Amino acid sequence: MRPTARFRTPDGRVVELGHGDLVGRLESAALHLDDPRVSEAHAMVSLRGATLTLLALRGRLAVAQRPVATLELAPGLEIELARGLTLTVEAVSLPARVTALRVAGMDVRVLTGVCSLFGPPKTELRPGFHADALAHVWARGDALLLRREGAPDAVLAPGDRADVGGVELAVVELSLAADGQYVTTARGAVAAPLEIIARYESAHIYRDREPALVLTGISARILSELVACGVPTPWSAIAAELWPDEPPDEARAKWDVNLGRLRKKLERARIRGDLVASDGRGNVELRLERDDVVRDES
Repeated sequence: MRPTARFRTPDGRVVELGHGDLVGRLESAALHLDDPRVSEAHAMVSLRGATLTLLALRGRLAVAQRPVATLELAPGLEIELARGLTLTVEAVSLPARVTALRVAGMDVRVLTGVCSLFGPPKTELRPGFHADALAHVWARGDALLLRREGAPDAVLAPGDRADVGGVELAVVELSLAADGQYVTTARGAVAAPLEIIARYESAHIYRDREPALVLTGISARILSELVACGVPTPWSAIAAELWPDEPPDEARAKWDVNLGRLRKKLERARIRGDLVASDGRGNVELRLERDDVVRDES
């Protein structure tokens, strides 16, 4: 069974969305909204641990006039995409187990749309269609469909296995309630809990069964300042600590460049993109999930 949420639009439509479905102005979006204030890929429904969430992509989300980047979906929740454009969550359905893919040497994944398999020597499962991949795989109901050149399509149910160019695949059932089971989210990020150790000149981010990300230089200092603050803080206050002798215009330019670099490093490491979040009013913070752990050793 697929985890789903049922939304009611302002014009009275009721649309059911599941993990990986887009909300936006794109004709192909699972929830298409023909409004110029809505981005083409405005938001995405994503399974995180045992909850179904809505992630802001290229647009804004707000609840009770408070901007949010990620929110847990629950019946009765009203989500504002633009002034006067509100989606209401009517129901959320979360099965005990979902179909997922295990690739040798990688975490178990619940697939978001089409994924492309690469390897060996380096085995990767990338979101989206890539023509040079070994194979492509996507969800079909409670099974997965595997397509590779020179072979008929294979529909794989939980318990089935396949060998693709020396890469072993297994379709499994993933318990949403099981400890330690986490799934991929937008842009291929892994939603496992983070352990962040901030030492000012360096910062380390650890996740279960994933390589540690070690930050140095300005990226480490920004992260360490956010850990030390612990609350939403004006960017200018952090910039003043990093570049105390710079005039405001130059400090802002440096801040924008270095914040962008930090976010790209997080994205390349498949760490969720909303970890370092801005609220649109000049404040920035670490947006932590329930199981994240932070240690300030600076």
